[in-house]
Amino acid sequence: MTEIGMAELLSRLRELSQQAQARPSGTTPPLQTDGFQKLLKSSIEQVNGAQQQAQSLARAFEAGDPNTDLAAVMVAMQKASVSFQAMTQVRNKLVAAYQEIMSMPV
Repeated sequence: MTEIGMAELLSRLRELSQQAQARPSGTTPPLQTDGFQKLLKSSIEQVNGAQQQAQSLARAFEAGDPNTDLAAVMVAMQKASVSFQAMTQVRNKLVAAYQEIMSMPV
């Protein structure tokens, strides 16, 4: 490295050191957890919507609505069931990961 390159590097290191010292101790930048939280919430809402749709189709079929097909009711109920089972499996994996992290020695 040339002397100019070393001088620039040292200058930059000094700036970073001063910035680190200027920050109050114990403060860290805020974590952004909105992405995962929003994803989880929207997934739960979709599963809930599928279950509500299946229930409304089933009620309409039971009431004798001529526009409601038995096949559509069964497909909606299976979609709701599969989505709920998938959500349950995701929850189980999250709980297992949490338990594994909490059991790690610090």
